[in-house]
Amino acid sequence: MSSMLKKAVTVSIPSVRQALLRSNPVLANALLAKRSYNSKGGVEMTVRDALNSALEEEMTADEKVYLLGEEVGQYNGAYKVSKGLLDKFGPKRVIDTPITESGFCGLAVGSAFAGLKPVCEFMTWNFAMQAIDQIVNSAAKTHYMSGGNVDCPITFRGPNGAAAGVAAQHSQCFAAWYGSVPGLKVVSPWNSEDAKGLLKAAIRDPNPVVVLENELMYGISFPMSEAALSKDFVVEIGKAKIEKEGTDVTIVAHSRSVGFALEAALLLEKEGICSAEVINLRSIRPLDTETIIKSVKKTNRLVTVEGGWPQYGVGSEICAQIMESEAFDHLDAPVVRVTGADVPTPYAQNLEAYAFPDTEVIARVVKRILNKKIGA
Repeated sequence: MSSMLKKAVTVSIPSVRQALLRSNPVLANALLAKRSYNSKGGVEMTVRDALNSALEEEMTADEKVYLLGEEVGQYNGAYKVSKGLLDKFGPKRVIDTPITESGFCGLAVGSAFAGLKPVCEFMTWNFAMQAIDQIVNSAAKTHYMSGGNVDCPITFRGPNGAAAGVAAQHSQCFAAWYGSVPGLKVVSPWNSEDAKGLLKAAIRDPNPVVVLENELMYGISFPMSEAALSKDFVVEIGKAKIEKEGTDVTIVAHSRSVGFALEAALLLEKEGICSAEVINLRSIRPLDTETIIKSVKKTNRLVTVEGGWPQYGVGSEICAQIMESEAFDHLDAPVVRVTGADVPTPYAQNLEAYAFPDTEVIARVVKRILNKKIGA
């Protein structure tokens, strides 16, 4: 990887509470009563506004940065992430494109080769399949194939994974897809600090970076620390964050699944079952195996959580990394993966609810792993 990439320089959530109050009042109140997560601050910001802030700050700081994609300008973005940017920076730097992902993605990659710093927005990462040749064969490989002479400082961003009621073709998680490609960096933010810090880091990075957001997280508010409100705030790509410390089991997750993992950890703690450590991956590639290994050596158990499919997923890679490291000798039970169902995402609401892991599923799996020993 080093030969292909240049070196670059909790939670009180009103909307989550409403949803939880409908489905699980006890858990909702427990979440509100115990602010034990590491992201703390007096100001709350939605994930959408955090992304908007990152874009505005980086476009103000560097005139080479520009945004392009479908409906990013006059419509203020399909999810209002780019709200106000056209008015501030004009149509030369906030560019509405036709519905032609391969075309505008290729244009963006070419402009990055020429020294600009495009932020290429896909209305959903599912649509980026039309442009995957530009991302994988052009953006990811050209720096290596040019002997280091051609840089590609481009950011690809948009909603990833399942939303709600959009069926199989609009509900895929691409973390494992792009995470397998040498030459790309891949990040997957969960909360507002993740979203702002990782997007700013992606834009500043001299390599192509894939930013996998989640549509269902855009409207959720999270506390922002004083540091995160600064225009100089960035989150290091390749570094995970321990959202909650624990002693009995490690739960590793990314994107929306981090919230479910934290809820499950609090539920298990409230029931007096165990103390779970929750790691927010933040970065898919590079993967922060050091933080995971250190945690497993302390807790002796590991559960991975993701919304993607089980085969060849992010959890599978983590399992392999643990098997090949010194952490294997510290495991008291087999590593368990919690993933989306191995099926195309159902359209029917009742079936869709069963297709992805939630708080109860994670808690149930953790209870099972606590009662299981290697060789037993």
